[in-house]
Amino acid sequence: MEYQKAAELNSMGKGKIVTEYLCRNGFSELTVDSKKVSVQHKNDTSRKETEEESPLPALEAAYTTILRGLGENTDRQGLLKTPLRAAKAMQFLTKGYHETIYDVLNDAIFDENHEELVIVKDIDMFSLCEHHLVPFFGKVHIGYLPSKKVVGLSKLARIVEIYSRRLQVQERLTKQIAMAISEALQPVGVAVVIEAAHMCMVMRGVQKMNSRTVTSAMLGVFREDPKAREEFLALTKGAQ
Repeated sequence: MEYQKAAELNSMGKGKIVTEYLCRNGFSELTVDSKKVSVQHKNDTSRKETEEESPLPALEAAYTTILRGLGENTDRQGLLKTPLRAAKAMQFLTKGYHETIYDVLNDAIFDENHEELVIVKDIDMFSLCEHHLVPFFGKVHIGYLPSKKVVGLSKLARIVEIYSRRLQVQERLTKQIAMAISEALQPVGVAVVIEAAHMCMVMRGVQKMNSRTVTSAMLGVFREDPKAREEFLALTKGAQ
């Protein structure tokens, strides 16, 4: 993920400086309602510690069963390797189960006398809806107000990757990203906004092509101080 320092702006009319970083790509304006954040994160552990063997053969057999249940002939040429390919794809799409934030931070937290807002926006996100096992995808905006510690910017995108590469609902994903950053950095505040399109609403069900779901998680000063929250939302509106 490439980032570009976009601007230094006056913050809330108090002479503060906001350093803003942009990820490539973007989407339309956001209208966000702050929701209560209450999620347990401290006991998040890597599943790799308890796994004793690869589940690939079992996944492959399961996909074979699914294809046959659909009435397909799994011995025809086009489907001979499909169960194995699908099993490997599912392992990749859920690889976040085998990672924790400590696996990816890799000592990339630094002491720095920077106490103003840092934003990384337009982080691409792809995940799987746990209800229908179909994709939802969109953009993530992350902002945090440091408390003498900053993190390598690419690590914020990696944290998004950890939690999005699992079976998810968008509400929980938003909270998990915010809580992970809060736990790792102990900042003054963390704000996360996600806007995503859900294929369970587009490809099936109500089939509404242009619907988008927006969720937010505000911790610390962003939850307590309306001006801080408004500043973050203003800087991430109409992200490109």
